[in-house]
Amino acid sequence: MNPTANSGVGNSSLMKDYHSYLRVEKGLRPLTCEAYLGDLRTYAEFLETRHGVLLNATQQDVAAFLENLRTHGLDSRSSARKLSCLRGFYKWLLLDRRIDHDPTVNIESPKTWKVLPKSLAEPEVSEMLERAALAANHPQARATALRDRAILELLYAGGLRVSEVTALNISDLALDHGRVLVRGKGDKERIIPIGRTAVEAIEAYLALGRPHLARIGTSRRKPGAHGRPQSSGSCLFLSLRGMPLTRQWVWHLVKMANNDSSPHMLRHSCATHMVEHGADLRSVQTLLGHADISTTQIYTHLALGRLKEVHRQHHPRAKRASVEQPGPGMLEETA
Repeated sequence: MNPTANSGVGNSSLMKDYHSYLRVEKGLRPLTCEAYLGDLRTYAEFLETRHGVLLNATQQDVAAFLENLRTHGLDSRSSARKLSCLRGFYKWLLLDRRIDHDPTVNIESPKTWKVLPKSLAEPEVSEMLERAALAANHPQARATALRDRAILELLYAGGLRVSEVTALNISDLALDHGRVLVRGKGDKERIIPIGRTAVEAIEAYLALGRPHLARIGTSRRKPGAHGRPQSSGSCLFLSLRGMPLTRQWVWHLVKMANNDSSPHMLRHSCATHMVEHGADLRSVQTLLGHADISTTQIYTHLALGRLKEVHRQHHPRAKRASVEQPGPGMLEETA
């Protein structure tokens, strides 16, 4: 097959087909699909500057694209994500027999695992959560304060992604067992444990916060087709209009709580603090919903630090004598 024979197929048409594949066959969420398509558009625009198209791109084109990203200051994690997108795209083209060679083969991925995501120190997280726990007097302000505290507690306790928090329904909660059902990337479900503090924050919100927000939203919304106000549904976290919160709103909430933080930083803080306190990487992988352990290996150096400390404390050859060891002549005789 000669790939250049298909070069007349426009990039936009090709990306439209790929979008359908991601949505229908792969079952990815719309936001995930759009993120992949955004990276693909960036790559297609770069190819146009080299008078190329997606179907006849070469290994040199892919390498030049990554180098272009590097020279424009893009960090290695973002570059690796774009390369992963291209690999998925060209794998699809191969399976669909639209090309006979994958230009991403033998392209070295940026060493993203060496870059540890930023996280907050434990006192910083504690201060943020304690501030969010301050009670308000006005019923509406108290309702939103309870909601905001529950969101922050959940982001840190379970290491959830912001999209996972906004997608939660009341039926996903099992607070009596201290766990939550989460739908992650690709609609993959996982059950995560949450601590007592997060459970209490959610219970307080459900008892005193959400009902108030739901009533306000019901009174503000227009009647539905049968003349009755539209239901707020089973979504866990509601806005003042009784609608599900957006990802952008949760980002704003976290920024208001700590200007140097973000929802994803709370997720990394959860993982970092767990590893620092002795959690193994497999457990952290399960909690965060990483499909591959290699993604979790960004926390490897923390695990190694913990291992060195355990080795120092417990291995007989690693201990340093703090007192003078008695010689043979100093041993007491026993009867």
